[in-house]
Parts: sequence; structure tokens; C-alpha cells
Amino acid sequence: MVDGLTWERNSPDLQRPVLLAGFEGWNDAADAASNAAVWLTQHGTGEAERVASIDPEVHFDFQSRRPHVTLAGGVTRSITWPENIFFTVPRDERDLVVLRGVEPSYKWHSFCRAVVSVAQATSCEMVITFGALLADVPHTREARVTGTATDPDLVARLGLAQSRYEGPTGIVGVLHDHCRSQGIDSVSLWAPVPHYLAAPPNPPATLALLDRAAGLLDLQLDLGRLERTAVAWREKVDEVAASDDDVRGYVRTLEERFDAAEPDAETSWGANLPSGDELAKEVERFLRDQREG
Repeated sequence: MVDGLTWERNSPDLQRPVLLAGFEGWNDAADAASNAAVWLTQHGTGEAERVASIDPEVHFDFQSRRPHVTLAGGVTRSITWPENIFFTVPRDERDLVVLRGVEPSYKWHSFCRAVVSVAQATSCEMVITFGALLADVPHTREARVTGTATDPDLVARLGLAQSRYEGPTGIVGVLHDHCRSQGIDSVSLWAPVPHYLAAPPNPPATLALLDRAAGLLDLQLDLGRLERTAVAWREKVDEVAASDDDVRGYVRTLEERFDAAEPDAETSWGANLPSGDELAKEVERFLRDQREG
């Protein structure tokens, strides 16, 4: 076991594979990125299979990322630890290696070496990471996915909107840089999530990430059900906005700002979030009630 990586079966023989990863944590506003990775493992042309995992003991502080206990009749049934698991997902166009994971607490260089070693052992042509961040965007507009790549030529070839973000980064940014240093093509896709709707899930952002990845890789993903879920989600939020003049006015302001921006602009990303405490509480309470119901 090197860098905590354990192979659970022999490295498979795959057809033009690509590694896609989504991590819970700092890079995962409203769980949009991690849900995209989960969706991929559940919608292949065949059953997804575990191929490798990274030992949580090596990379996690369990006081900050605690395991979960499951009870049945007052008796402990199982402990669920934070996991980083690699799945192979067969598809007609190309096979996928999907990493469903959690941002590690420490030893990020070691963690990234483990991820890259899986990409190399499975002969992946590219690494694509999903990310989601809070932004001052309205829920009524389609999410504009932006991306970065390992070099300008790859950005141009894939038609990506270049990110201009500079500042603190998470495991996605570090992994992206590690791929560059190892000569592996990689793309980092990011979807904005309305900051006043931080509570998960956010189906429109997950849908936008999957749709962009499908376009990059020429995948025929059946996103119909997720599209319907995104429509229903927006309708529920619209009900809240329609019932409050302040909420409706605030969303309208965001719409005007969004519509005035260039299609690939992201000047507001990373800026200080505008105040909207009343809106956030109202919308999150509504969505929480819907989930509980």
C-alpha cells in the first residue's frame, strides 16, 4: 500500500478511459460536485465496480471529519468512515474511472500521488474534476460552468471558458496542479451555486457539470430525469420568491446582473457575497421542510 492506496482488484483493461472525480467538502457547494460523481457511478451501461480505495487512516483527522455510527435496536451495526473509492463504469463510448471521495485533512501531496497512480495504472487519457462554489447568481438562470485545464492549448481545444480565480484552493486545485507536473491532461469544471441556496442538494448545478463533462467527452448521458428534478427544484424555490416582495426584488437584481455579464464572465466569483440573510433563512427553511416531507 503506497500513499494509502489499496487495489481491490487487478487493474482492469478499459476502453479509452477517463478519470472523473468529485469530492465532498470545500469544493462542493450544495453537494453539487460530489452528486455528479455519484450520478456517474449509478448510470453506466453496466454495473459500476470498485477497483481501488484510499485508506482514510492516512489522510483524515477524524475529529474534524468524524465517522458515522449506524444503530439497529440500540445495537451498533456499523461504522461508516470517510471514503475515497475508485469505480470503473462501463459505457458504450468510453469507460470511466470515477472517484467518489472526501477532501482529505492532510498529506495532500501523498493523496494526489495516489489518485494520479490510479489514472496512470488504468491508462486514463485525462482527469476531470468537478467543483461547485457559492456565487451571487440567481437560481432562475442556467448555471454557467467554467473550467481550467493543464495548458492553454487544451483550454482552446476543449472550448473551455478560462477561470480567472486566484486565491485559496482545495484538493481539486492541488490535484489539478499535480496532474500538470506529471504531464497528465486534466480539466477542472466548476458550477456556481446561488449563495442564498447553500443547503444541498442543487440539481441544476449537478446537471450543468454532467452536461459539460458529457460535451467534453462525447458521452451520451441520459440526463432526462435529472433535468426534470432540476425543473421541480426551481419551481419550489420560485414559490418562496413569489411570496415575499424582498426576496423577489433581490432575485430580480441578481438576474439583471447575470444577464448583463458576458456568457463566460465570472467577475463576481470569489467576491464578497452580498447580504441576504433573510432570504437564505427563508429559502433554506422551505427546502428543509420539503425534504422532511
